[in-house]
Amino acid sequence: MGDDSEWLKLPVDQKCEHKLWKARLSGYEEALKIFQKIKDEKSPEWSKFLGLIKKFVTDSNAVVQLKGLEAALVYVENAHVAGKTTGEVVSGVVSKVFNQPKAKAKELGIEICLMYIEIEKGEAVQEELLKGLDNKNPKIIVACIETLRKALSEFGSKIILLKPIIKVLPKLFESREKAVRDEAKLIAVEIYRWIRDALRPPLQNINSVQLKELEEEWVKLPTGAPKPSRFLRSQQELEAKLEQQQSAGGDAEGGGDDGDEVPQIDAYELLEAVEILSKLPKDFYDKIEAKKWQERKEALEAVEVLVKNPKLEAGDYADLVKALKKVVGKDTNVMLVALAAKCLTGLAVGLRKKFGQYAGHVVPTILEKFKEKKPQVVQALQEAIDAVFLTTTLQNISEDVLAVMDNKNPTIKQQTSLFIARSFRHCTASTLPKSLLKPFCAALLKHINDSAPEVRDAAFEALGTALKVVGEKAVNPFLADVDKLKLDKIKECSEKVELVHGKKSGLAAEKKEFKPVPGRAAASGAAGDKDTKDVSAPKPGPLKKAPISKAGGPSKKGKTAAPGGAGSIGTKNKKGVETKEIVEPELSIEVCEEKASAVLPPTCIQLLDSSNWKERLACMEEFQKAVELMDRTEMPCQALVRMLAKKPGWKETNFQVMQMKLHIVALIAQKGNFSKTSAQVVLDGLVDKIGDVKCGNNAKEAITAIAEACMLPWTAEQVMSIAFSQKNPKNQSETLNWLSNAIKEFSIAGLNVKAFISNVKTALAATNPAVRTSAITLLGVMYLFVGPTLRMFFEDEKPALLSQIDAEFEKMQGQKPPAPTRGISKHSTSGTDEGEDGDEPDDGGNDVVDLLPRTEISDKITSELVSKIGDKNWKIRKEGLDEVTAIINEAKFIQPNIGELPTALKGRLNDSNKILVQQTLNILQQLAVAMGPNIKQHVKNLGIPVITVLGDSKNNVRAAALATVNAWAEQTGMKEWLEGEDLSEELKKENPFLRQELLGWLAEKLPTLRSTPTDLILCVPHLYSCLEDRNGDVRKKAQDALPSFMMHLGYEKMAKATGKLKPTSKDQVLAMLEKAKANMPAKPAAPAKATSKPIGGSAPAKFQPTSAPVEESVSSTIEAKPDLKKAKAPGVSSKTKSVQGKKVPSKTSLKEDEDKSGPIFIVVPNGKEQRMKDEKGLKVLKWNFTTPRDEYIEQLKTQMSSCVAKWLQDEMFHSDFQHHNKALAVMVDHLESEKEGVIGCLDLILKWLTLRFFDTNTSVLMKALEYLKLLFTLLSEEEYHLTENEASSFIPYLILKVGEPKDVIRKDVRAILNRMCLVYPASKMFPFIMEGTKSKNSKQRAECLEELGCLVESYGMNVCQPTPGKALKEIAIHIGDRDNAVRNAALNTIVTVYNVHGDQVFKLIGNLSEKDMSMLEERIKRSAKRPSVAPVKQVEEKPQRTQGINSNANMLRKGPAEDMSSKLNQARSMSGHPETAQMVRREFQLDLDEIENDNGTVRCEMPELVQHKLDDIFEPVLIPEPKIRAVSPHFDDMHSNTASTINFIISQVASGDINTSIQALTQIDEVLRQEDKAEAMSGHIDQFLIATFMQLRLIYNTHMADEKLEKDEIIKLYSCIIGNMISLFQIESLAREASTGVLKDLMHGLITLMLDSRIEDLEEGQQVIRSVNLLVVKVLEKSDQTNILSALLVLLQDSLLATASSPKFSELVMKCLWRMVRLLPDTINSINLDRILLDIHIFMKVFPKEKLKQCKSEFPIRTLKTLLHTLCKLKGPKILDHLTMIDNKNESELEAHLCRMMKHSMDQTSSKSDKETEKGASRIDEKSSKAKVNDFLAEIFKKIGSKENTKEGLAELYEYKKKYSDADIEPFLKNSSQFFQSYVERGLRVIEMEREGKGRIPTSTGISPQVEVACVPTPTSTVSSIGNTNGEEVGPSVYLERLKILRQRCGLDNTKDDRPPLTSLLSKPSIPPVASSTDMLHSKLSQLRESREQHQHTDMDSNQTHSAGTVTSSSSSTTNIDDLKKRLERIKSSRK
Repeated sequence: MGDDSEWLKLPVDQKCEHKLWKARLSGYEEALKIFQKIKDEKSPEWSKFLGLIKKFVTDSNAVVQLKGLEAALVYVENAHVAGKTTGEVVSGVVSKVFNQPKAKAKELGIEICLMYIEIEKGEAVQEELLKGLDNKNPKIIVACIETLRKALSEFGSKIILLKPIIKVLPKLFESREKAVRDEAKLIAVEIYRWIRDALRPPLQNINSVQLKELEEEWVKLPTGAPKPSRFLRSQQELEAKLEQQQSAGGDAEGGGDDGDEVPQIDAYELLEAVEILSKLPKDFYDKIEAKKWQERKEALEAVEVLVKNPKLEAGDYADLVKALKKVVGKDTNVMLVALAAKCLTGLAVGLRKKFGQYAGHVVPTILEKFKEKKPQVVQALQEAIDAVFLTTTLQNISEDVLAVMDNKNPTIKQQTSLFIARSFRHCTASTLPKSLLKPFCAALLKHINDSAPEVRDAAFEALGTALKVVGEKAVNPFLADVDKLKLDKIKECSEKVELVHGKKSGLAAEKKEFKPVPGRAAASGAAGDKDTKDVSAPKPGPLKKAPISKAGGPSKKGKTAAPGGAGSIGTKNKKGVETKEIVEPELSIEVCEEKASAVLPPTCIQLLDSSNWKERLACMEEFQKAVELMDRTEMPCQALVRMLAKKPGWKETNFQVMQMKLHIVALIAQKGNFSKTSAQVVLDGLVDKIGDVKCGNNAKEAITAIAEACMLPWTAEQVMSIAFSQKNPKNQSETLNWLSNAIKEFSIAGLNVKAFISNVKTALAATNPAVRTSAITLLGVMYLFVGPTLRMFFEDEKPALLSQIDAEFEKMQGQKPPAPTRGISKHSTSGTDEGEDGDEPDDGGNDVVDLLPRTEISDKITSELVSKIGDKNWKIRKEGLDEVTAIINEAKFIQPNIGELPTALKGRLNDSNKILVQQTLNILQQLAVAMGPNIKQHVKNLGIPVITVLGDSKNNVRAAALATVNAWAEQTGMKEWLEGEDLSEELKKENPFLRQELLGWLAEKLPTLRSTPTDLILCVPHLYSCLEDRNGDVRKKAQDALPSFMMHLGYEKMAKATGKLKPTSKDQVLAMLEKAKANMPAKPAAPAKATSKPIGGSAPAKFQPTSAPVEESVSSTIEAKPDLKKAKAPGVSSKTKSVQGKKVPSKTSLKEDEDKSGPIFIVVPNGKEQRMKDEKGLKVLKWNFTTPRDEYIEQLKTQMSSCVAKWLQDEMFHSDFQHHNKALAVMVDHLESEKEGVIGCLDLILKWLTLRFFDTNTSVLMKALEYLKLLFTLLSEEEYHLTENEASSFIPYLILKVGEPKDVIRKDVRAILNRMCLVYPASKMFPFIMEGTKSKNSKQRAECLEELGCLVESYGMNVCQPTPGKALKEIAIHIGDRDNAVRNAALNTIVTVYNVHGDQVFKLIGNLSEKDMSMLEERIKRSAKRPSVAPVKQVEEKPQRTQGINSNANMLRKGPAEDMSSKLNQARSMSGHPETAQMVRREFQLDLDEIENDNGTVRCEMPELVQHKLDDIFEPVLIPEPKIRAVSPHFDDMHSNTASTINFIISQVASGDINTSIQALTQIDEVLRQEDKAEAMSGHIDQFLIATFMQLRLIYNTHMADEKLEKDEIIKLYSCIIGNMISLFQIESLAREASTGVLKDLMHGLITLMLDSRIEDLEEGQQVIRSVNLLVVKVLEKSDQTNILSALLVLLQDSLLATASSPKFSELVMKCLWRMVRLLPDTINSINLDRILLDIHIFMKVFPKEKLKQCKSEFPIRTLKTLLHTLCKLKGPKILDHLTMIDNKNESELEAHLCRMMKHSMDQTSSKSDKETEKGASRIDEKSSKAKVNDFLAEIFKKIGSKENTKEGLAELYEYKKKYSDADIEPFLKNSSQFFQSYVERGLRVIEMEREGKGRIPTSTGISPQVEVACVPTPTSTVSSIGNTNGEEVGPSVYLERLKILRQRCGLDNTKDDRPPLTSLLSKPSIPPVASSTDMLHSKLSQLRESREQHQHTDMDSNQTHSAGTVTSSSSSTTNIDDLKKRLERIKSSRK
C-alpha cells in the first residue's frame, strides 16, 4: 500500500498522468468535479489542463477512459480555451474511442465532437472525422459517419460542409462492410433533407439497387425546409428566439430566416470537373471542315458525347468554340446546326462562368441563325442561347443583342425579343439597371409597332417581363410615347409572367425558378427575397399619366444610386415631363387672348401695347401680381407668354419694362405647367436679350427657369442653336456662359455632348475673344463632368488654343463636379424617384461616357487585316498593327463590336518579336480608352492574355503590360478580372516575373475594392506557394499582398486555406497571416448613396447621387470612391438613419454614416514599435525632407490606415483644407477620451502635423498649433516621453514655423517648444534648435537663439550640446549677423549664460572679433546682472529629467523585476543623456522632504542662497600659500565648528575647478595623516568618498574631454585623489565606515579609471594606473568586508546587465571578487552572511544559470560557484541557516545550489576543491601566505589580497572569526605588510559595525545615470597585476620613499611619515596639491543642506559648473546618507 498512499498526495494534474490506473481514475474524477465548479469560462484554472485533455480521451484503461471522456466533455463545454485542443482531442476520439466496444464510450466521443462544433470548431472536427473515414477499422468508419450525420442533423448544412462528405459518399457505398454501407445510406438521406436534388448528380454512378433504396427513403422525407436544432455559441440567442416563436405558435419568421439555406448548396459545386479537350478526336478540326456532312456530323457527335459531362474543367476552348460557331453560322445542313448548338449548350452548362469569355463571339451568330424555321433547330438554338446567357451577364452581351434587333428578318426579331424576355426573367432590379434597360426598351418599342404580329407579341412579352422585374416606376419613363392600348397589352403580359410562376412577385418567383443556377442564384435570390417584403406598401404614383402604381412592381426602396445613376436621370426625367406637356398644342393668338383675359385684369391686356412706357410698366406690374396669385393648374402658360410676346414683344425698348417682362417669363415657367410649346414662343426673344447689359441677367434667369420646366438637355439645345444662328457675339458668349453655369446647376446628365462640341468648336474659331473665352470656360465645366476624354475632340485645334484649353482643364483637375441644385424639385413625383435607383457601382459613369459619340469600326477590321496581323513575316504583322492603330486613332471612340480583332491581337501577345508585343500592348491600351467600359466583354479573351505577358523576361515589356492592364482595369473595374479561375491559373504558373508583377498589381488594386467575387479564394493556394517561392522578390510581393487578400476573404478563410500545406510551411504561413492581420487595410467605405427616399424626403438628399457619375468620369470602376460621403454627408446621414431597417442591397451595406461614433484611433499592439523597427531597418522612408513628396504622404497614409478610423483618414488626407480643419477639430474632441490611442499613434499624428506645417492655409496652421498645445499638455500629464523617432521626425519641422511672419504663430510655436521640454529632455531639444539657427530665415534664427537662451536659463549649462564650449561658439557666431534681431538674440543668449555662469563664458566662447567682443561686453555691462544669481524660473522639467529615464520607460517595464535601483542605473546608462553626465546645478537639487510629501508636479522654491557672504563663516579655512600645512592648526577648534568646516572642504573636493579641488584634498590629507585629527573625519567618510568619486567621474567625463585643459593638471588631480584615498584606507576604523552603496560607486569609478585608455596614453598614466591598482587592493582589504563584498556583487550584476559595459570591466570586478574569496577564510566570521546570501540570491534571480551560461565569458558563472563553494566549505551545513533575509527562496536557484554543494562536500575533502578555487579564481600574481593553517583561511586571504575579491575575503574572514573565535589568523597576517594588516583589521571592524543592526543598503546611490556609459572606453591595456610591471610585488615602502622625495621638492615637511602623505604617488616633481570635481558636488549639496539647517545660507564659488544628479545630506553618521538614499529611491519609484 506504500505506493498507493503516495499518489494520493499528488496534485490533480499529476494524478491524471500517473502510471497507475487508479490514480488516473481518481484524477479524472477530481478534475470532473473541478470543471463543474469553475463558473468563469476564462478562469486560468482551465489552462492547467490544456495539455492533458487528449490523455483524458485516449486512456488505455477502458473504465478510466469513460471517466476521462466525461471530464473532457465538461471541459470542452465550459472552458474558453478548449478550442485549442480540437485537433488532437478529436483525432484521439476517432482513433481510441470509436473503436471501443462500450456504447457509452462511443456516445461520449460523439458528444465531445458535437460540443467542439458548438464552440465554433466545426471545420477542424470535420477534417478529423473525414480522416477517420480512411481508417481500416470499420467500427471507426461507422462512428465517424454517424457523428457527421448527427452533426448535420443538429447543426444544419451551413455549419457542416457537405461538399467533402459528398465526395467520399460513393466510396462508402462501395464498402465491403454492410454497417458502413447502411450508415452511408443514412447520411445520404440526411444530406438529401438539406439540399434535395442537388445530391442526385454526384450519386448517379452508385449501384442502382442502392440508388433505388435511396430514392424510396428520399420520397418519405417531409417537404418542409429543415431547420437546425442546435446552434453554435454565437447563435444561441437565435435559438432562444426560435423557441419563443414556436411557443407562440407561429414560425413564420423562422421559415423566412432559413429559406435562404436551401439553395445554398448547388449540385454543380459537388461534382468533379472532367477534362475533355484532350479527349477530342485527333482529327476533329479536320473533320469539322470536311466537305461531307457525315464526317462533320461524326465530329460533332464526338463532341456532343464529351460535353454531356455536367461539369467541365476549365481550359482553352477558343478553337472548339470557333469551330462550333462556324458550323452554327455557316453550315448548310440544318441538322448539323442543331447539333452544334447542342454542343455549345453542353459547353456552356458544363463550364458555366468560364464560358463567359466566349459568349460574345457566339451570341450574334446564334441570334442571326434564328432565321431558320425548323422547330428542332429553333429549339436547339434557344437552349444554346439561354445556356450561354447564364454564363455571362446581360450587360456583356447587350451590344450584340441590340445589334441583331435591327435585323430585317421578322423571325430573328421575334426570337431575339423572346430571348430578351427570358433573360429579363433571370435579372433582378439591381442587375437590370436603367442604363441597360434604356437601350433595350428603345429597341423593343420599335418592335411593338412592327408589321409582323409575332414580333409585336414577343416585344410585348419582353417589355412585360421588364415591367415585372423592375417595376412600373422604372419602366414608365421609357413608355412615355406608347398609346393606351399598347400599354395595357404590356401590363397584361406582365401579369402573365407573374402567373407562369404562380407567385405574387415576379422576382420571388424568378428566384425559385432560378435555383439551379449557382452563384447567380445567391445574388438574385437575396435581392429577390428582400424585394418581396417591400411590395405591400404601394408608393405614390410615378406619373400623373399612370396614377395606378401596380403593387406588383417591387418598389425600389433603398436601392443605391451609384456613380453613373445620374446620367440616366436627366434623360428619364425629360421623357417623364414630355409625357405631361407634349399634349399642349400650339394655340392661335385669338385663343390665347381669350384664355389670358380670363385670368388677367382687363386694363392689363389693354395697356400691353400702349405707346407710353410708364403705362406698359404699370401693366407689367399688374401682370406680375396676377401671375404670382395664380394657381398652377389654372395658369394658361402658353397664353400668358404669347401675350408678353405681343407687340412690342421682345423688341421692347424700355429696359425697365423689359426686365419686368423677363422676370414674368421666369415666374410663369416656375409656377405653371410650362411646356416646350410655350418655351418655343419665348426662347428666341430671351436669347436675343441674353447679351443685353441691363436685361441679360433677367434673360438668363428666365432661360434657367424654362430649363427647369422643360429639362436642361432640350432647352440647352434650343438656346445654343438660336444663339449660333445669330451673328451677335455678345449673345453667343453670354449663352455659353449661361450654359456653363446651367451644367453646374443641373449636372450634365442627358445632354448631347456631341451636339455641343460642334457649337463649341464654332465658338473657339470665333474672331471675338469673349466668345472664345466663354467657350473655353464651358469646356472646363464639361471637363469636370466628362473627364479627360473630352480633350480628344479638340486635339486637332491650333496649339495656342489647345494650350488654353489644357490650362482650363488643369484648373479643374482634382475638383469634384458640384451636386446638382436644380432640375429636381419641380417633378418630384416623376423624376426624382429614379434618382434612387441608378446602376450598381459597376456601371459608374457609363452614362457620361455614353454621351460621347462612338464609331462603328467592325467593318474596317477586314479578314485581310486579320490575316496581315497573323502573317509569318514580322514586317507585314507590323503593318497590320499599324493599320489597327490608325483605325482606332481616327475613330477616337468606338463601338464594342470589333469583329475578329481580339483573336488577332491575342496571337500577337506572344509574338517572338518583342517590339510587336509592345506595339500590341499599346494598341490594347488605346482600345481600352476608345471603347470605354464596354471593353468589359473582352477581359477574358484579351485582358487575361495581357496578364500572361507580365511574365516576360524583358523589363520594358512587363512595364507596358502593366500599364495596359491598369488602363483596362480603369475602364472595367476589377470584378471582371477576379471572376472565374483565370487569375488563379496565371498565378499558378511558376514564372517569378509573372508572379511578382501580378501580386504587386493585386496588392495595389484589392485594397480599393469594397467587395470582390468569391473566386478570389482560388488564388490563395498559389499565393501561399509564392510565399515560399525561390525568388526573394516573389516572396516579398506575396507578403505585401497578404493583407489585401485578407481584407476581402477574412483571416478565418485564409487560415483555413493553409490546411493543405505541409506542416512546416503551414506554421510559417500562419505566422505571416498573423502579421498581415495587424496590417490589414480597412475596406473602403461605400460611396454615399441616397439609400432610400423616405416619403416626402427632402430633395437635395435624394439627388445626392448625381455627384457621383462625375467622380468616376470615364472610368466606370467598381471601386466607388470613398470621398463621396463628404459631398453632403450631413444631409444624407439623417436619411440613412431612417432607413436603416429597410432593404439595403446586400453588397453595399449602409456604410454611409460610417459610424463616426467609434474611436478615431485604433490601438494596434506594438504598432509603434513595429513602425520604428521598419524605419530603422530602412523598410520605409525616413521622415526627412525639405518639402513633403508624394511618396511620404502615401507612406503615412498606408501606416495610418491600420490605426486611424477610415472616415477621419479621408478627412486628414483630403485635398481641401477645410477637411483638415474638420479632422483637427475631431482630434481635439477625442484627445481626452482616447489618450491611449493618441499615444499609440503619436508618431503618425506628429508626422501628419508636420505635413500641415507645409500648407499655406493659416487657419489650418493655427488649428494644428492649438491641437499641439493641448497634445503636449496631455502628454506631460500622462508622463509620456517622446521617443527619438518621434522627436526627430517632428521637432525640425516645428522649428521651421518659429520663423513665421505672424506673431501669433510664433508665439504658439514657442509655447509648444516650452511644453515639449516636459516630455523630451531639454538637452536633446538643444541640438534641434541649434540646427534651426542655421536657417536662411532671419526671424527663425532670432527666435531659435532666444529659445536657446531660455533653455540655458531654465535648465542650466547642462543643456548645451555637444559641449557648452562648442554650443557657445556657435551662438557667438551670430553676434556678427547682418540682421539686427539675430544679433540681439545672440547677445541676449550669451548674457543669459553669463548670468548663470560668470566669466567662464569668455573662456568657452573662444576668440571673437574685436567688434563682436566689444558689443558683448557692452551688453553684459548693460545687463548689470550679478553673475551667479540663481535663475528665478525653477525647473519645470519633471524630476525624471535629471535621472534621464526619459525614453526608457519601456526598458524598465521589460526587465526582470529585480532590485529596481540597479535596474534604474542600467536604464539610465542605456538612455545615455549626455546632460546627466555632468551635474545638476545647485538650484535644481531635489528637496527630498518636499518631494516626498507632494505627489504633484514639483516646483520647489529654493531659498535665495545667494545673498550671503561666506567669508566670515569660513575665515579660519584660508587657502594656504605654498605651505599648506599652515591650515592644520585650525582643526584644533574642531569641537565648535569642525563638522561644518569639514563639510565645506569636502564639498570643494567635487569642485569643477581643478585647483579648488586639489587644495581641498590637500587639507583633508593633512587631517588624515595626523592620527589625533583623523578621527574628526569619522562620520564624513561616505560624504568624502561620494565627493571623490564624483570628481573622478567629472574628470573622466569632462576634464579628459576638454582639449584646453593641461593633462598635467589632471594627473596632479588624480594623484591627489589616489594619495588621499590610500591615506584614508590605511585607517581601518575610517575605512570601515564606507557604506555598500558608496563603495560600489567608488569601485566603479576606480575600475573605470584603470580601464581608461586615455590615461595610459599620458606619460605618467601608467604610474596612475599602478597607484589605482594599489588603492583597489587597499579598499578591498580595509573596508567593511560585508559592505565591499555586497558592493562588488551588485557591481558585477550591473555590469553584466548593462549592454554598454565592456567585458573588461566585468572581468576586473570579478578579479576583485576572487581576491575577496581568498580573504574569506580570515574574514568569514566578520561577514554578515545573511546579507551576502541575499545579494547572491538577487544576483541569481536576475541571472539564472541559463542566462549566465549565455554570457560570452565563463567567468561570471565560475566566480559565483567559487564564492558559494568557499562559503559552503567554510560554514558547512550552517550556511543554510543564513537565508533569513530572503523573502521568497524559490525565486532563485541559490538554496538548491547550496544543498547540492553541501551534499557534494560531504563526500569530498575540501583540499581538492581548494586548489580548484585557487586555480579558477586567482589571476592576480599575489603571493599567498606560505603557512597553511588550513586551506580555508588561505583561500580567504587570497581573496583579501586579490584586488577583485578583497571585500568578499574580508567578509568571509569576519564570518570565519565569528564562527571559530579561537582561529588563529596571525600567521597569515605576519607575512603581509603593515598596510595589509591594518586593512584587514579595519575591514573586520567595519563589517562588525555594519552587522550590528544595519539592514540592506540600496545599491544605487543614484548619483549619475551615466555611470555605466561613462565607464566603458575600450581599454588598450589591462591592469593585470598590482605593483610593478615585471610582476614583483611592490611594497608600500617604495611608495613612501618616493613620496618623501616629492614632499621635499614641493616644500612640504616630512615630519610624520608613518602614513604616506597626500600629494602624489608619482615620481614627477613639482606637483602642487590637487583637488577634484564630481565629488565636490555631493558634498557641496550636503553641506548646503547642513548649512541650511544651521540657518546659514552659503554660496559656493560662483563659477562652479557641474553638479550631480542626487542630493545627499551629510549628517554625522553614514546611516543618515543611507536613509536619504532610501528616500530618494522611494521618491523615484513613486514618481514613475
